[in-house]
Amino acid sequence: MPGYVSFNYTNITTATTTTVDSGPGVLHGLSINTTAAGAITIYDSLTATGTKIATIAASPAIGSYFEYDVSYSTGLTIVTAGASDITVAWR
Repeated sequence: MPGYVSFNYTNITTATTTTVDSGPGVLHGLSINTTAAGAITIYDSLTATGTKIATIAASPAIGSYFEYDVSYSTGLTIVTAGASDITVAWR
């Protein structure tokens, strides 16, 4: 399909720090499958420090989709402070 862009995805279901990608790439977006009382923080980093891309406040609405379409240079790390079920689209 001409013009079709495919993305990788990572599903996160616990309160944890997840390194989604270890190198440069593009964060397409993040969808909320279930929610918990805990913020979600997105970093351009291999750890939970460094350049912050975004913070999603605690208890986002189920079904919410946050579109970013931003590049990251070091890596993509997501910190979930609560046990939300989220899906991250990236490449």
